[in-house]
Amino acid sequence: MADPFILGWEEWLSLPELGLPAIRTKVDTGARTSALHAQEIERFGPANKPQVRFLIQPDPKNPALEVTCSAKVVDRREITSSNGETELRYIIETPVRMSGRTWPIQISLTNRENMNYRMLLGRRALVEDMIVDPNEACLQEVLSYSLYDKLPKKRPVKRPLRVALLSREPGSYSTRRLVEAGETRGHVIEVIDTRRCYMRIGARHPEVHYDGRILPYYDAVIPRIGASMTSYGTAILRQFASTGAYCLNSATGIINSRDKLLAHQVLANAGIGQPLTAFASSPKDTRDLIALVGGAPVVVKLLQSSQGRGVVLAETRKAAESLVDAFRGLDASFLVQEFIAEAAGADVRCFVIGGRVVGAMRRRAAEGEFRSNLHRGGKAEVVQLTSEERETARRAAKVLDLAVAGVDLLQSDAGPRVLEVNSSPGLEGIETVTGLNVADRIFQHLETRVRPLARQRDIAPVRTS
Repeated sequence: MADPFILGWEEWLSLPELGLPAIRTKVDTGARTSALHAQEIERFGPANKPQVRFLIQPDPKNPALEVTCSAKVVDRREITSSNGETELRYIIETPVRMSGRTWPIQISLTNRENMNYRMLLGRRALVEDMIVDPNEACLQEVLSYSLYDKLPKKRPVKRPLRVALLSREPGSYSTRRLVEAGETRGHVIEVIDTRRCYMRIGARHPEVHYDGRILPYYDAVIPRIGASMTSYGTAILRQFASTGAYCLNSATGIINSRDKLLAHQVLANAGIGQPLTAFASSPKDTRDLIALVGGAPVVVKLLQSSQGRGVVLAETRKAAESLVDAFRGLDASFLVQEFIAEAAGADVRCFVIGGRVVGAMRRRAAEGEFRSNLHRGGKAEVVQLTSEERETARRAAKVLDLAVAGVDLLQSDAGPRVLEVNSSPGLEGIETVTGLNVADRIFQHLETRVRPLARQRDIAPVRTS
């Protein structure tokens, strides 16, 4: 028969799945259920798979040491404490480790900030071969709070995140893939229609409202804001950012990329190659405007164009002048760009995440078409980038302040030229052509950027459904 596992009335243990390497614990056989100190308790996730997130200060003598923990909720029970008070508590289940031995226990979450011990180990947590000697302390391995100093400062976030996905197209490929990838990694993703959001500005605490209620705090926001919603959508995004949520792409970055004139100016200031571009307001400058980019053929592009819409090729000077005059007659803002003939109706889409090009494809225009957009019937294939092309794409996303971007390059005789930078690049083309799980890589990046839950953060009420 194996020797019994003897515990003193006080022991050290760790809760590895909660990210707690050392907890000084009182072993109390008079208590049925174990208890763990928890503050800022926040429930999230669907009703059939609830999760809970909380803050803990594991060292009673060092309130500055805080750790954010998350776990699945297994129950919610009324627990009566030693002083006779009854409290409804969340119950979680997690492995406990002591002296190299690991076993699962259930723990109730409660505020123990006035207690000497941040954790109480109840009798239900003890297995058959365990004996408690009430006259001895620390019979098992003694740990130290210094173990928290050794935790890596920038490790990937393992805790479940609550993520708002701003999209007006819940059924689109990109939205569905982001939801699927996020949930596969254990996060809770909520698709929110940007147009249905509204804000309370000037309140003591920033609020975003939706369908008559205040939205809860989100760890992160993934914006999929359409061109027609740029102004309102970026205002909503700024409001989310003011609540402390991490925004995958900032409002500034989205505006930088959507305003094509501004984007070209920012790229030019950074010395990044692009097609020669001209812009004017006066109708008297039409002929000189075309000459500035080397004459016909030229490309005339609306400032707010997307997916190839509002982009026209004028093959002769007369056609170009007529087109420019027509756009001016409509009071439309547009650019005139040189036509890169050697690109032969093809461009390269580089997908940038967190300053790295994770995939690329070459898109070729359909017969009789100069625009290579897949929405225009273009065909795509995997392409190997040169180091110059990779660096150009990376720099273009960086100077426009975009963590995730689709950078479109033209392969010219003078080197790569940035044609456009998309702040909400579609996932279907790049994933289908390259076979890469780009949606998962987006969440990998997101996890490294989300900051921990802030103590005593004033947040909106949390939904429980």
